[in-house]
Amino acid sequence: MKPGTFQKGQSGNPAGRPVGSRHRYTVLAEKLMSDDIEAITTSVLNAAKSGDMTAARLVLDRIAPIRRDRPVTFQLPPIETTADLPKATNALLQAVASGDLTPAEASDIGKAVDAHVRAIEAADLHQRLLRIEANQQ
Repeated sequence: MKPGTFQKGQSGNPAGRPVGSRHRYTVLAEKLMSDDIEAITTSVLNAAKSGDMTAARLVLDRIAPIRRDRPVTFQLPPIETTADLPKATNALLQAVASGDLTPAEASDIGKAVDAHVRAIEAADLHQRLLRIEANQQ
């Protein structure tokens, strides 16, 4: 092995940069900008108002960022016990079949339903344990 090379998977600096530390140029840039933040903001806003599309995009991305998803509205039956789960999953399938929900939206809602059902199961198990303990005393 040549001097100055390391074995595969072994870093020359195992400690590395501490997590959360910032590069000195980033710190310097933030310091310089913090001194003139009002002037910089005004300048970018004026450029956007004058038709500079890059400045306009910069402003809009900060004020009104693009939503990655959308709120969905559909009728989901109440889920109070695990016996209610088939009705809820049927409602999800029907909403996908009718085009009211995308499969990805249904999957995300399904994950929330699953978490809710697990919470119901945990609460039910807790109540059962309390009853068993009360009967043994």
